Amino acid sequence: MGTLKFVFSYARHYRKALSLTIISMFVLVALDLVGPLVIRRLINLVEDPSRGQAALTGVAQLALLYLGVSALRGFFEFVSSYMGHVAGWGVVADTRRLVYQHVQRLSLRFYEDQKTGDLMSRVINDTNLFEAIIAHAVPNTLVNILTLIGVSAILTTLNWRLMLLTLIPVPFVVLAMRAFAKYVRPAFRDRQTVLSELNASINDNLSGIREIKAFSREESEAARIGRDIDRYRDSLLRALRLMATFNPFVQFSSQLGYIIVIYFGGKLAFDGVLPVADLVAFFLYLERFYAPVRGLAGSWEQLQEALAGADRVAELLEQEPEVAETPGAVALPARAGGHIEFNNVTFGYNSDDPVLRNVNLDVQAGTVVALVGPTGVGKTTLVSLVPRFYDVIQGTVTLDGINLRDITLKSLREQISIVLQDVFLFHGTVKENILFGRPDASDAEVIQAAKIANAHDFIMNDLSDGYDTVIGERGVKLSGGQKQRISIARAVLKDAPILILDEATSSVDTETELLIQQALERLAEGRTTLIIAHRLSTIRDADMIVVLANDGIAEMGNHFELMAQDGLYRHLSEVQTRISNGDVAGTEAGDRRTA
Repeated sequence: MGTLKFVFSYARHYRKALSLTIISMFVLVALDLVGPLVIRRLINLVEDPSRGQAALTGVAQLALLYLGVSALRGFFEFVSSYMGHVAGWGVVADTRRLVYQHVQRLSLRFYEDQKTGDLMSRVINDTNLFEAIIAHAVPNTLVNILTLIGVSAILTTLNWRLMLLTLIPVPFVVLAMRAFAKYVRPAFRDRQTVLSELNASINDNLSGIREIKAFSREESEAARIGRDIDRYRDSLLRALRLMATFNPFVQFSSQLGYIIVIYFGGKLAFDGVLPVADLVAFFLYLERFYAPVRGLAGSWEQLQEALAGADRVAELLEQEPEVAETPGAVALPARAGGHIEFNNVTFGYNSDDPVLRNVNLDVQAGTVVALVGPTGVGKTTLVSLVPRFYDVIQGTVTLDGINLRDITLKSLREQISIVLQDVFLFHGTVKENILFGRPDASDAEVIQAAKIANAHDFIMNDLSDGYDTVIGERGVKLSGGQKQRISIARAVLKDAPILILDEATSSVDTETELLIQQALERLAEGRTTLIIAHRLSTIRDADMIVVLANDGIAEMGNHFELMAQDGLYRHLSEVQTRISNGDVAGTEAGDRRTA
């Protein structure tokens, strides 16, 4: 019941549609009860030939009455069906929106342990089942219960003894429903879980289609996806097997009721205790008595399936973001100064194994600070603390003297532009991707940003539709350098006072690197800039270079100061110089000496 209450908490905006649905269903129940009474009255008129013309008039009136009932029934069926779907799909849309907004608030650490396909399945497939609860299962249950009450009352007036006999199969159906719920809901949950895993596998394969082709893994990956498809089929069949067992039992139970009435009702009619017209009416109402019993069983089945999806949605909504808005957090002014301080900062993805230990770093506003060091020492981790993608375990990070925890996340991240090595571009046009930095920018501002990023020329000369060229998912139609320059244009357009560059010039050719480096230098003017550098030649002019090692900050200073210290920075610089000169053997010897 807790899960059902959770689902209906989102239906409050659709009370009108739900009310119209239920009222229409109640009217339909009342109209359904008229039919057998019309037949009973018709039999009585036919059996009484003494009434002559009056009987024929009565038959005509009954026909007109039934015509009116049929017309009304058609109208109210439309209202109940359409309004039920209005409420059901409205709840689905609202829930999807809520789930997506909730997922957006979750911290990056949450995504590190999740599959994109599984999250998509919860947002789309699991919420899709809510419609069955709102538009079908619960309204049908209410109507079936009301129908049972109404038919039972009429059957009691016809013959209360026969009515009691028709109740004999009902307890068996109730017990079967309880047993069914015990087993089928876990089966449906398992089905939804396997479906989400299948979605995740397909999503991974489609995203990595280049790697699959490059390594000739088409057959093995097709076989793996085939096994996932078989797992989903088997989990679905397990649930359907339970349904296939339950439904025939309900049908058989209702048939027992017919057998009882055939024997005892026929006996009462034969003995003259029960008029034939009443017996015919009893049989007609009997179908309307067991139809809601079967309907309740069907709604129960539908409800269990939908609640299995609701369980998974509720489970996702119970996740709390690790990086949350602090109560009383203040919004920064439109443009922050950009003074960043790391004070005794310790952080680790696993609290037992810190990546950063007691880091102290003062980044003055408007300066360029480069972070260098071997792979895995925490360069990207350190800059990720500035936009609060993660929160420190110990110590503080401040911006203009304010603890980042005391700043609203929105206003903090509005102050920061990020250009990454692994650029992500959305499926759409070049213009749309640049506008992602500031959606309200004019065309002239977009072009100016592209010129600053050294992107305008290739956009106009190399792309068929210029700024309106559709670049494909993740910018698949562009080269690495082109994607990087569009990413820089996006950052230029945002015009934030703090700039983070995470190896933004790696993995491109020398000419493209020069273009990107020129664009980055223009972008960094007047901004506080944190650069994670792969090629040390690109950060020689940085105001300060911070060298990270496994135990934190090893060295700090400008290029000339660090070269004079004969430490880790000088070693890294000499290694890169030897590599660029083709002296691999000397590099390996230097590495052995360092070790």
